[in-house]
Amino acid sequence: MKNLYIAEKPSVARQFADVLGVKGNAGNGYLESDKAIVTWCVGHLITMSYPDAYDPALKKWDLATIPFIPTEYKYEILPNTKKQFNIVAGLLNREDVGCIYVATDSGREGEYIYRLVDSMAQVSGKEKRRVWIDSQTEEEILRGIREAKPLSEYDSLSDAAYLRAQEDYLMGINFSRALSLKFSNVVQRYLGMDRCVIAVGRVMTCVLGIVVKREREIREFVKTPFYRLVASVGEEGQTFDAEWKAVKDTKYFESPLLYKENGFKERADAEKLLAELNEGAPEAVAESVERKKEKKQPPMLYNLAELQNDCSALFKISPSDTLKIVQELYEKKLVTYPRTDARVLSTAVAKEIDRNHSGCEGDRTKYFGTEEFPACGCMGTRGYGQRYIQGYSKDEVCK
Repeated sequence: MKNLYIAEKPSVARQFADVLGVKGNAGNGYLESDKAIVTWCVGHLITMSYPDAYDPALKKWDLATIPFIPTEYKYEILPNTKKQFNIVAGLLNREDVGCIYVATDSGREGEYIYRLVDSMAQVSGKEKRRVWIDSQTEEEILRGIREAKPLSEYDSLSDAAYLRAQEDYLMGINFSRALSLKFSNVVQRYLGMDRCVIAVGRVMTCVLGIVVKREREIREFVKTPFYRLVASVGEEGQTFDAEWKAVKDTKYFESPLLYKENGFKERADAEKLLAELNEGAPEAVAESVERKKEKKQPPMLYNLAELQNDCSALFKISPSDTLKIVQELYEKKLVTYPRTDARVLSTAVAKEIDRNHSGCEGDRTKYFGTEEFPACGCMGTRGYGQRYIQGYSKDEVCK
């Protein structure tokens, strides 16, 4: 009997095939040896059916048919991936396949992708095991296969994935139809469009609301001038700028004359205070001097959100483009799995750092083996330590 390994994307399937020693032509939608078969899903192969699949009358948008909440949900094969689905379904049900290793991405969405295929293909009588890995190194893939648990242990994750998809479906179908029927004519006339559909989505609409709110704040912003007092203090050649501020137990603390604690609403009030301060021989007294040295920890490793923020601020790269680029880098084993909030490395990934360093072109000792970059890429006074590695163990990481 053969083992069948099913990945989420062709690139990941190829990596599994390389590790397992499975050669061949991927043009058939799978790779096969005398012991194993490797195939892939090309992302989503199955989608939820539109309301007219339940009742042709529901194809027409009508407020009388809202809300639409089916008792059982229907699914269908995506037309552009039907060929690959048929290949995968055929492999899943082959008589010479004894065990199915589910190697889709380790997360809710990856679980959902396989479960839909499994259900649509009506797979039964096969042992199913889940490969759960957080990188695509050879060592991690082999560990994931070796430690694969029964697929049933991930049923709760599958339930969560189905519920999330159903929530998105119900919100999108019902609210898009309802708002379009109520307001599309108004929007259509205002924008001068021939047709108008108001699309609603669980994430999309919330993000759009945030953007609109911020845009309104920017458009409605009114510049408000206020007046500060700044003095040049010290002796000639050793001066610094000092700013006046209203503090507790002083005349102007929380005064209605202030715009905020360091400025007045009216110029006349600021000039009045300036005149008061200039009476006699004004003198500034340093009441105390405090010196301290602080140590600041370097930032944590990037997760997707932080990377998107910095790429947007520094390079004007959109979040979607950043995700696309980092996903391609992940598939080439140049970064760790991006679709996670984690800002630490797993022990398995940490082991690969020194190996990656050894593959760098040029004189390795020029960059590594110093205090800044220790010889062991995962350890050292300024290297990767327990702050960056989940389940950190020096002996384990440096094997």
